Amino acid sequence: MVAELMFKAVDAWYDNGKICIMLSDKKEIRFPVTLNKTLRNASVNHLANIQLICDGTGLHWPDLDEDLSITGIIEGRYGKDSH
Repeated sequence: MVAELMFKAVDAWYDNGKICIMLSDKKEIRFPVTLNKTLRNASVNHLANIQLICDGTGLHWPDLDEDLSITGIIEGRYGKDSH
């Protein structure tokens, strides 16, 4: 199976400085917004407005025009300007 299709989100939310993701296999992953240049400077309202895209394989913040893949997050890639 293609790695991008192995990891699917069923829910995503913002909580106390972290993006939280519930995967289809019931695992939960979290990462601090400070790891992404766009997210670290965003308001709480913008951070909380997360959409699941590409059949759950990606996250999209419409207010920020930011997209991240679930596989990328799991691999430690939090955007092109992440630390």
